[in-house]
Amino acid sequence: MHSYYGNGVIHFVEKRWVPIYLVEAQIDISKKSDREMRRLTLIKLIHTLVWLFFNVVILYLFYAVVTGKIDKWVWICLGLIAFETLTLLMFKMMCPLTVMARKYSDSTKDNFDIYLPEWLARYNKLIYSIIVGIILVILLFRWIIN
Repeated sequence: MHSYYGNGVIHFVEKRWVPIYLVEAQIDISKKSDREMRRLTLIKLIHTLVWLFFNVVILYLFYAVVTGKIDKWVWICLGLIAFETLTLLMFKMMCPLTVMARKYSDSTKDNFDIYLPEWLARYNKLIYSIIVGIILVILLFRWIIN
């Protein structure tokens, strides 16, 4: 039985309330315990917060190199991005949170492990690699002309 609750965020499925992302991702909730569903939700939340944090890092880097305000925070941000890159390389270009979330979901959707639109989750690494590449080119240019 499916019925909507509130603003469409929660469904009532098989005698329990289920977050809509699990229903939309076509996860067979009859095989998932409440504990597994809570863990997947927690991983998605943490993954989204980490994604937001790196957006702030990249936004600051972009601002700093465009305005020429190269300070210690630029180097800290570059270190964080280098750490993230090494982490992705160690996990075969997958975020460790994605690996953890895979234990709790059989979904084939690109956003099963993060609260992002599917298209953004699919192209996330490509989009941000291009942006960081542009930042590095501008930083190198500023370094050469100074």
